[in-house]
Amino acid sequence: MESVVDFFQYLTNSEEIIQTGGLIAIVLIVFIENGLFFGFFLPGDYLLFLSGVFCGLGILTVNFYLLLLAVFAAAVLGSFTGYIFGFYFGEALEYKEENIFFKKRYLIRTKKYFEKYGSRTLIIARFLPIIRTFAPILAGLVKMKPFTFSIYNVVGAVLWVGGLVSSGHYLGVHFPGIIDYVHYIILFFLAITTFTVIKGYLSAKQEIETDLDKGK
Repeated sequence: MESVVDFFQYLTNSEEIIQTGGLIAIVLIVFIENGLFFGFFLPGDYLLFLSGVFCGLGILTVNFYLLLLAVFAAAVLGSFTGYIFGFYFGEALEYKEENIFFKKRYLIRTKKYFEKYGSRTLIIARFLPIIRTFAPILAGLVKMKPFTFSIYNVVGAVLWVGGLVSSGHYLGVHFPGIIDYVHYIILFFLAITTFTVIKGYLSAKQEIETDLDKGK
């Protein structure tokens, strides 16, 4: 049991992932987090940002453009995998029993975003933990046209990967002292993630209760 806990702690520790797993670990994590429903807990935003920082500092010995291309490809292909899963097996997910890796409220919350923003959800979701994982699955479930999905998938990946990795790299190159504040950066991203998740959960819960009240 202790080894399982240690494994999950490793998966959520971006700094350790980058330093020990390098580019392969980064790409794998991004791929899983962007479309496989059990990867919702993985560190997406600050993994990208820190990979840029460490690349700029030379701690991650990978060419910056290779890093950008590899992470971009992982984000796009991960979402395509989620879309295909949702297209063919999404209905089964709606009736799946809840467990540690799957909560129906995540799917319900993502539906709310689609109802509010339509296809643009695929771009907005890139910057929202959990929603980022379930958006492509739901796009497949509602049978969004492949061409439409592809456009929003690529645009969202460009903005998400380009913004976070590039800004991290810039700071790493021009402000090397940022290495002393890595833990504060992680805490900052964690605070944003926690706030987003809690806010989204409360909003979805309130909307569901309102819908139930109307149905009475």
